[in-house]
Amino acid sequence: MIRIGIDLGGTKIEGIALDDAGNELLRHRVSTPAGYYSATLQAIADLLAYMEARTEVVNSIGIGAPGAISPATGLLRNSNSVCMNGKPLKEDLQSLLKRKINMANDANCFALSEATDGAAKGASIVFGVIIGTGTGAGVVINGQVLTGANAICGEWGHNPLPWPQPVELPGPRCYCGKQGCIETFLSGPGLAADYAENELHNLTAIDIVARAKAGYVEAEACLQRYENRLARSLAHVINILDPDVIVLGGGMSNIRRLYRNVPPLLKQYVFSDVMNTKVVPPMYGDSSGVRGAAWLIR
Repeated sequence: MIRIGIDLGGTKIEGIALDDAGNELLRHRVSTPAGYYSATLQAIADLLAYMEARTEVVNSIGIGAPGAISPATGLLRNSNSVCMNGKPLKEDLQSLLKRKINMANDANCFALSEATDGAAKGASIVFGVIIGTGTGAGVVINGQVLTGANAICGEWGHNPLPWPQPVELPGPRCYCGKQGCIETFLSGPGLAADYAENELHNLTAIDIVARAKAGYVEAEACLQRYENRLARSLAHVINILDPDVIVLGGGMSNIRRLYRNVPPLLKQYVFSDVMNTKVVPPMYGDSSGVRGAAWLIR
């Protein structure tokens, strides 16, 4: 059985073909026609045609997209590729491709990939986090992605930062219209904003990590605040979902010290006398999203 997964990103559209064992048979990517909805649909169709011409008979097609399909309207919402918001993306793609497809949020695809044959393989409950320019997550239980009644399962980034300290209130304003969202603290821009607020100097997240490694006290303090906030935010999830494994993805997951420093901090916030949840890096990194799209139909 050949599966094709398509990862629809803001700058690129990537496709992958997998066999039943998860072996990669083909991978190809094209640029996303940014800002052009109909051109994006056609780019997906052309990519799929390219891949089908170079593989055996394709049995399933899955697409990972930013945002989620509204259960009320069938229209895409909450996508950072704003030209797709308010559009019947799945319906239009099925009409153009003349076949059924499965579609899920890109964070759900990331979680499914790592739960299927990645860093959380064999785990019953997996929380897959993406922390980059924003924050998102997906939940997989016994190999199945959870979507939820409102199609927002895993949207932890738009909850308030747990156990806030006085200096964290009311919190930065979020694009969603609220203040103090987890995303405003834990995203890459959130880390940079915290450094700028405390040190009156602008640095990127990458530079902050480098300076902390070089022994700069102010950068180290900034990362320690970040790690405590990440621990509080993940503990909130553990207290509700109690996952076996939390897989971190996105650009911030490349900060290796998080896997050493965050797990011990969780113990003071998790409502248990033990803390057995593992916090691990992804096995497939940036490729997890497209692999998860291919695994959507199993």
